[in-house]
Amino acid sequence: MRLFIDECLSPQLAMRLNATGRHDAVHPLHIGRRGEPDHRILASCIAEDRVIVTQNGRDFRRLAGSAELHPGLIILPSLGRERTWTLL
Repeated sequence: MRLFIDECLSPQLAMRLNATGRHDAVHPLHIGRRGEPDHRILASCIAEDRVIVTQNGRDFRRLAGSAELHPGLIILPSLGRERTWTLL
């Protein structure tokens, strides 16, 4: 699965997902896209066929709801790194 780990989450999540060999995960810190506005993140994820993983449900629900088609949205509660890893 191709994933975009939002910058509100730890960049280690992307590294751990990639280490499983089952996912292609990126984090803004690793690809030079920190501080990018949410609407640009969504557009990039649509173009790259990446599911957005975030804790920012309010903004991304609205944006994704206005898109005709998108790869997906995973909204996680704010739990800390290890619990977030367990949920993923």
